[in-house]
Amino acid sequence: MNIHFSGPVTVFHGISLPQKATPAGYAAIIDAYNLSAPFPLLKMAIGMKHTIIKGDSWHLLTPRYQPENTLKGHIEFALKYEGIDLCILKKLFETIKKEEIEKIVLETVTGIYTRRIWFLYEWLTGSLLEIPDLTRGNYIKILDPQRYICVTGENSQRHRVVNNLPGTQEFCPLVKRSPIINEYLAKNLKGMALEVAARLPKDVISRAAAFLLLKDSRASFAIEKEASVHDRIERWGNAIREAGMRPLSREELIRLQQIVIGDNRFVRIGYRKEGVFIGEHDRETGMPLVEHIGAKSVDLDSLIQGLLDYHERVKDEIDPIVASAVIAFGFVFIHPFTDGNGRIHRYLIHHVLAEHGYNPPALIFPVSSAMLEKIDEYGDLLRSYSHSILPFIKWESTEDHNVRVLNSTIDYYRYFDSTPFVQFLYQCVETTIEHDLPEESNFLVKYDKFRYELQQTVEMPDRTVYLLYLFLTQNGGVLSDRARKKEFRMLKSEEIEHFQALYHRLFMNGT
Repeated sequence: MNIHFSGPVTVFHGISLPQKATPAGYAAIIDAYNLSAPFPLLKMAIGMKHTIIKGDSWHLLTPRYQPENTLKGHIEFALKYEGIDLCILKKLFETIKKEEIEKIVLETVTGIYTRRIWFLYEWLTGSLLEIPDLTRGNYIKILDPQRYICVTGENSQRHRVVNNLPGTQEFCPLVKRSPIINEYLAKNLKGMALEVAARLPKDVISRAAAFLLLKDSRASFAIEKEASVHDRIERWGNAIREAGMRPLSREELIRLQQIVIGDNRFVRIGYRKEGVFIGEHDRETGMPLVEHIGAKSVDLDSLIQGLLDYHERVKDEIDPIVASAVIAFGFVFIHPFTDGNGRIHRYLIHHVLAEHGYNPPALIFPVSSAMLEKIDEYGDLLRSYSHSILPFIKWESTEDHNVRVLNSTIDYYRYFDSTPFVQFLYQCVETTIEHDLPEESNFLVKYDKFRYELQQTVEMPDRTVYLLYLFLTQNGGVLSDRARKKEFRMLKSEEIEHFQALYHRLFMNGT
C-alpha cells in the first residue's frame, strides 16, 4: 500500500503547531491512514530547528529524531517516544493488511519494538500472524513500568514478552506515570488519612463519618442537578456506607441502580436496550443536542464484563485511587443504564477505596463533595473525552428523540488514556484528607466544647443548644433582637454576652 505521510506544516487538522514541523508517530499514522481514532492529547512532530519544544498540544523534537517515513518507522517512533495507544493501534490493524505487519515484524523479529507490535497485533485483533514462535531471548515488558501504571503480568512465550497490561481486550484504559501522578504515589495519601484519624477521639470520628456521608450523598444529587429529597439521600447514603462489602458484578450494579432510581415506573432497570446520550433537545424540533453518546446497547455485556475483569486483574496490584478512577470514569463513559449512571460512577470510587481499606475505618471520603467544589473542572474533564470521540460516532435521531448509533464504536470505550481522570481523583481525595476530614472533625471538637460550656452555665437540652448555635452562625456571632425576645427570652443579658463571646472564641477566632 502506497501511503503518503505529511510534510512540514504549521496547521494540522485544524490544530496550530508552535512552528513549522512534520507530524510524526501517531499523528502521522492517523493522518496517513485516515484512521477513525482521536489524536493523542500530546502530539509529536519533528521541528525544523535544533530546539525541543513541548507545549500542551504538541511536542516538537529536533531533526535528528526524524523517523523513517514508513509505517514501520512511525510505529516504532510512536512506541519509543509516545508509548502505547491501544485505540489507534487497533484502528490501524483493522485498516492495513496482515501481510504489512508480518513484513514489519520479520525484518527484525527479535527487536523490542517489533515484538511489542507483534504481540499487540495478535492481542488486539485475535488473529495470529504467520510467524513462528520465538524460542530464545530475554523477555521484555509490553508496558514500561517507568512510564505506565501496570500489573505484574504473565509471560507470552510466543513473543518473549511479559503482558503487563492492566486490563483485557474487552477493557484496557492506560494510565501514564505523569509527574503529578508520581508525586501523589510518593505522598501515601492513605497513610495521611489514617494519621489524621488517629489524632482524633473515636466518638468524634464516628460522628464525622455520619456528617461526611450525608455531605457526599447530598453532593452526588447536586451534581446530577436533582432534588435532594431526604429519603433518597438517606437511601443512597446507606448504599455508600456498604461500599466495598459486596463483590462487584452485573447483578450488584443493577441492585445499585434500583437504589438510585427508587420509583422505576418510567425508568428501565438493568442494561438499556436502546441508545443513550447526554445533552439537551432542540426546543422546536426535539432533535438531540449531543454532549456525549454512550456505548451501543449490543456492546454493554462485553464492556461491563471487561470493566469487572479489569477490577479483578488490578486488585492488589495498583494504587486503589488509580484503579477506582479508571473503573468509575470507564463506567460513566459506557453509560450502561437509562438513568442512575452518574451516582453509580461515583459509588464505584467509594467501593474500590473501601475494598482496599483506603479510608480510615467506618469513614468514607466525600469524593462527590470535592467534585462538586471542582464542578467546572469535573465537567470539562468529562466533556474533553466525550468530544474527542464524537466526530467518529455516526448517529441518527430516533422517533422518540433518542439517538441510534450506526457504526462500530466499542473501541472508544475500551481503550482510552485515563491519566487526566486519575490526576483529578487524586486531587479530590487529597482535598478530603487535608480539608474535609480535619475541618469536620475540628468543628465537632469545638461544638462539643461550646455545648459543654453552655450546659455548665444553663440547663439546656441539646436541641436548644444547636438552635442557639444556628442563630449565632446566621447572624455573625450575635444573637438577633428577635431571637432574644422570642426563642431565648429566658436568658439573661450577661448569659447571652457570655455565649456570644464563647462562640467568637471557638468558631470565629480559629482557636
